Amino acid sequence: MNYLWAFLVGGTLCAVAQILIDKCKLTPARILVIYVTSGVALTMLGIYEPLVKLAGAGATIPLTGFGYSLAKGALKGVMEKGALGILSGGVSGTSAGIAAAVFFGFVIALIFKPKEKK
Repeated sequence: MNYLWAFLVGGTLCAVAQILIDKCKLTPARILVIYVTSGVALTMLGIYEPLVKLAGAGATIPLTGFGYSLAKGALKGVMEKGALGILSGGVSGTSAGIAAAVFFGFVIALIFKPKEKK
């Protein structure tokens, strides 16, 4: 049942993003910002945590999950370091994902020849 919930929630988030691309003519960069900030906002409102418990990776892997991780890290940082934790907590909470993105982006850039967009 966990796989079904992960598929349904993750698929719904991806389908909504595709609809936004097709119907609203939003760029992927704008959708990225919308999803990350909505993940933060839903976490702060206490709405996203139950979704993560229900769907697991279906809720934490999409971009809203990155916003969730940022918000959870910031909350943890505030508890540990006070006001300075607002800035450092989000980054430390998502550092593994950021490091992986930089590393794999570098590896892919070495393997493939980048081309300019025409």
